[in-house]
Amino acid sequence: MWGRSRDTGPRRDDSGSLPFDSYENERARMVESQLMARRIVDERVLDAMRAVPRHAFIPEPLRRHAYEDHPIEIGHGQTISQPYMVAVMTQLLELDPSDRVLEIGTGSGYQTAILASIASHVTSVERIPPLADRAAERLRNLEYSNIEVVTGDGTLGWRDGAPYDAIVVTAAAPSVPLSLREQLAEGGRLVCPVGPRELQYLVRVVRHGGSFHEDESVKCVFVPLIGAEGWPG
Repeated sequence: MWGRSRDTGPRRDDSGSLPFDSYENERARMVESQLMARRIVDERVLDAMRAVPRHAFIPEPLRRHAYEDHPIEIGHGQTISQPYMVAVMTQLLELDPSDRVLEIGTGSGYQTAILASIASHVTSVERIPPLADRAAERLRNLEYSNIEVVTGDGTLGWRDGAPYDAIVVTAAAPSVPLSLREQLAEGGRLVCPVGPRELQYLVRVVRHGGSFHEDESVKCVFVPLIGAEGWPG
């Protein structure tokens, strides 16, 4: 675990002044034109998207595209999701500051940072070791204190930290993995892209005792969720 406390604002330099952030205006425009214009209304989500430096999670040659309205490749056949998709998935989780969150698919670590800016603690599982290592280092350098990045089969969740108040899956599954349902706390929310590889819907699952209420949200296209309870590798 490492990093940043619950304060999601930009860090100050030794003099107490705010450092120059050449992307701050771009983030503000992104939030207004891409998120608020598409019914992202959760103020905690909007504040996190304004604060977290998305460009820091993107390979240097592609950083000029950091705040554009599309996903960006990060290597190993993976992407950093479109800003709107990060925001809508986070909004569907209805996070509370006391929540403990499980993220399946760390990727670049950007969604991880958004979650950690709102929730109490985030455990993020990444199956590709180089991505996990880079994301962990990046989040550590950005001083997030409430994140644990682990390597493993995300379709099986991470039982050491269960149950979780919220679970988000950042890759597409043929169905919601049973292991993830079982690791939800009472009243817990899970958001996962579900469907064939070509097109999915965001599915939101809420646990009530032994039953699970499920509904669909927006259409989406994600990379496949590989693992024992996902797609074969």
